[in-house]
Amino acid sequence: MSIEALITDRSRRVDWSGIRAVSALARERPGAVNLSIGQPEFAIPEACKRAAISAIEHDQNGYTPNPGLESLRGALSQRLARETGWGFDGAGAEAGLMITSGTSGGLLLACMAVLGPGDEVIVPDPYFVMYPHLATMCDARAVTCSTYETGFRLTAASVERLITPRTKMVILNSPGNPTGVVATSGDCAELLELCRRKNILLVSDEIYDEFTFSQGRTERTADGPRCPSPARIAGSVSNVLLIRGFGKTYGFTGWRLGYAAGPKRLIEELNKLQQYTFVCAPTPLQHGALAALNVDMSGVVAMYERRRDLVMSTLGAVAEVVRPDGAYYAFVKVPERLGMSGEAFFRAAAERDVLVIPGSTFSGRDTHFRLSFAVRDEALDRGLGVLAKMLRGQ
Repeated sequence: MSIEALITDRSRRVDWSGIRAVSALARERPGAVNLSIGQPEFAIPEACKRAAISAIEHDQNGYTPNPGLESLRGALSQRLARETGWGFDGAGAEAGLMITSGTSGGLLLACMAVLGPGDEVIVPDPYFVMYPHLATMCDARAVTCSTYETGFRLTAASVERLITPRTKMVILNSPGNPTGVVATSGDCAELLELCRRKNILLVSDEIYDEFTFSQGRTERTADGPRCPSPARIAGSVSNVLLIRGFGKTYGFTGWRLGYAAGPKRLIEELNKLQQYTFVCAPTPLQHGALAALNVDMSGVVAMYERRRDLVMSTLGAVAEVVRPDGAYYAFVKVPERLGMSGEAFFRAAAERDVLVIPGSTFSGRDTHFRLSFAVRDEALDRGLGVLAKMLRGQ
């Protein structure tokens, strides 16, 4: 039997992530400083552990309803109602909400519901590695919109030039991966107005929304500082799909928990698809996520902001780095005087036992590299020291 003959063209068009190659390299170099992975290094809150363990011990291990644990959905609906003004309760409510298997699960369901063969989705360049492949898996096409000229902000003016009759979705990622850049309120409002005018779904991927730094483009809400969001600006849920998660904020990335909120009709479609794919997010871990909503993570965010400042003071003096106002990444331009691509710089850094990710993993360009400062302080200090010397040409 020839398995090769059975593989679809769709599957062949999906490449392995460049991040996977760096992870393999990390296993080969156990002593290396690994600044490549967006995996929080802090222990998850004790309340989350206890709630998940208690759920297991009390035999809450079966399925939840497809859209998720009712208590968790209720708590999130109340939070989002305060934050956005959207109506979630009652028969006439305009918005729906469901728990997803990570933000990745929510994004996949959204693309399956909205994109078909030949349809187009506009994504920023640089982008989260999943975005182009989501389109491929739906037999659609990802159209990349360069943000290098706008300080890595996705603007309505740059998006509008790329819209065609096949455009059905625009993805905004703020705070962004790989850049850490936060959209302004003006960016959100203009993208929202453009998408409404063109009857396009605006997907706001806000996995890092609570990791927004105090000296950045934050907005105060009843639940603390948040990045500007089209969901708060919209006033109506008509064409915004909000996707957020728990793993990055609370450190349990392996629990695979996120949520999607938006037009009730669209959430119905996502939930219908979920019943035949993920079924539901892991039940005991949803109880852990419910406990997380009462945990104050401001101390952890402040710690990451101090690390961001260290990155900027160390590397900003020797290379071009747009300041990340959220998440825990910096996207560093390799100085042209070095005559190196991002890939070449990555390989040279690996030879010095510092692992980063070449910018080509996230982009059509190969001029930058991404580093994660979600590592312990001593590792970050050592890695930044090596990178700074390299960027000076030493």
